[in-house]
Amino acid sequence: MPPASLRLLPALLSILALTGCDGARHAVAVPAHFTSHQLCSAVFVGHLDADTFFAQGIAPQMRPGDRFMRYSIDRATGSVTARFAGLVESTAVHEGPAGCRVLTAGDPPAAPRVTLPAAAPPLLPPIAGPDVVTPTDPALAAALDRAFAEPAQGPHRWTKAVVILHDGRVVAERYAPGIGVDTPLIGWSMTKSVTNALIGILVRQGRLTVDQRLDVPAWDHDARRAITVDSLLRMTSGLDFGQSLTADWTSMWDPTTQMVYARADMAGMAEAARPLAAPGQVWIYSNGNTLLLSRLIKQRTGGSGADVLAFAHRELFDPLGMEHATLELDATGTPIGSSHMWATARDWARFGQLFVDDGVVGGQRLLPEGWVDYSARLTPGSEEYGYGAGFWTNRATAGAGARRVRAGMPADSFMARGNQGQSIVIIPSARLVIVRLGMSYRPEGDILALERLVADAVVAFK
Repeated sequence: MPPASLRLLPALLSILALTGCDGARHAVAVPAHFTSHQLCSAVFVGHLDADTFFAQGIAPQMRPGDRFMRYSIDRATGSVTARFAGLVESTAVHEGPAGCRVLTAGDPPAAPRVTLPAAAPPLLPPIAGPDVVTPTDPALAAALDRAFAEPAQGPHRWTKAVVILHDGRVVAERYAPGIGVDTPLIGWSMTKSVTNALIGILVRQGRLTVDQRLDVPAWDHDARRAITVDSLLRMTSGLDFGQSLTADWTSMWDPTTQMVYARADMAGMAEAARPLAAPGQVWIYSNGNTLLLSRLIKQRTGGSGADVLAFAHRELFDPLGMEHATLELDATGTPIGSSHMWATARDWARFGQLFVDDGVVGGQRLLPEGWVDYSARLTPGSEEYGYGAGFWTNRATAGAGARRVRAGMPADSFMARGNQGQSIVIIPSARLVIVRLGMSYRPEGDILALERLVADAVVAFK
């Protein structure tokens, strides 16, 4: 029997939902939307066991509210329905190459599925054969043992996949039971780094510049008119729009969480955020910045969800041989470029290899010359965390980046990072890419274990 305070939770949430406050209504809706969307993607994109995914990937982030969540799966329609505390019901549907989407008021039960053109042969040579690559180096085998070992005392690590790529070839990998080389896994905020790459491709093609201001008429008469592509990539837009550094049940009140899980037009909500400071003055890590970039990408590639997915596959995923990449869309067709891409561990490693190779694959330049250094360059004001432009960086003389270097990460390394410890560590000097995927609830996504894994891999190839 739960304590009395917990038994009262549904009643308290019901009162909040009925107060008439728009933010309260959206906050109460977040748990159901979060559950339906994530379970839909896990089941129909990742082909994962629903109960295991809920227990490991959803429930710990919702506690204590997880015990009030119920869900059902309709495999015939490719949908998941979640009900939270008898207050809110949410249904997410699988839309093929566009992944899953939460249905909003007025949506048809099933939208026309996006059809992607046939993929061109990849420019990146094969990184491995079909079988799991067992390391021949005992030191690398021991490093994988440590990465998958569950702590004697919680919280859980729940590592699902590790891939170590050296000089473009897989030299070591391991997967948890039920996961394999062809299993797509969510990257969470590693998706921001994919958004960085799509922006970079548009810059190379001459369709954007990083110092270009966004054409948003509502911003013409205040500090927002100076927001640029660069300030959005570097999280220095100055928009007063919450923060996306933490994720637990209290996040339902954060506007960036409500944007991703309770709004049909995500970038439209971010656009309405008021200015907190002039662009470039403060660093605030917020998903809203990346959703504005995502909408810009859609606008510059044709204006529809089908257009932007065709662009992403043709210009990025297909050349890298990322066969299992699914970039999800909101109801307006804008990519959820802050957080919602699924891909296999090997696909994420292929993406990292592009940045090891300075944006060139198969002799063809995908990213502008200098883009990799631009992306890894420390953003002033972010020293406490160490952030570049769509990537976390260790290229710093102080703060978190310098601490990670002291822990064994090379000084030129930088990372795509996401909630629950999703990581792609890119080390150009060692020609290494290290991917770790899972559901860690240890501090900072188990950053200490990642530092150890990277240090072990670097030593093995010295």
